[in-house]
Amino acid sequence: MTVRVALADDHPMYRFGLRAVLDASPEVEVVGEAADGAELLALVARCAPDVVLTDLSMPKLSGAAAIDELSRRHPGIGVLVLSMHEDDASLFGALRAGARGYLLKGADREEIVRAVLTVAGGDAVYGGAVARRVAEALTGTSSRAPAFPELTNREREVLDLLAGGLRTSQVARRMALSEKTVRNHVSAVLNKLQVPDRAAAVVRAREAGLGG
Repeated sequence: MTVRVALADDHPMYRFGLRAVLDASPEVEVVGEAADGAELLALVARCAPDVVLTDLSMPKLSGAAAIDELSRRHPGIGVLVLSMHEDDASLFGALRAGARGYLLKGADREEIVRAVLTVAGGDAVYGGAVARRVAEALTGTSSRAPAFPELTNREREVLDLLAGGLRTSQVARRMALSEKTVRNHVSAVLNKLQVPDRAAAVVRAREAGLGG
């Protein structure tokens, strides 16, 4: 019996390539594609897949929000995340929402197919780097880089202060910067974290332990 899979990613060419990978496996059948979280919920209701393979950063309804909703509506479906984000906030946010697996987009075709089959069988699966993060969290040991390694130290400091509840003017005074410079750092943070606004960045930061 083949595993029925629904795909969700807002990049059409990436979906095309991912579908080609899965279609090449006789053990997998792709039953539909979605470009955002809202489409994914409708697709799952219509097609009843065994596994959902989804990105996190999507318009209208994010992958994490869609996973949370899927976990409530369809608890028997296995959700596997395939994302470019390897920060703790994205990883553990997805797992808390109900994802059963988490791979980075650098995964090869064999790893992706194997992960789909593993999740369909009811087990959890994580890519190598992600598995280390999970193990560190469970054991309380960590040799990992600071949260959001894609940010510069100055950008991370700005985000930390914003997550602590400071306004732009207060951050500027604390860091001895102009408000314009702080706003430039905030814009860079939003771009790198791929979030729509400051409030979303603060949520991600607090989930990662910043702002304390």
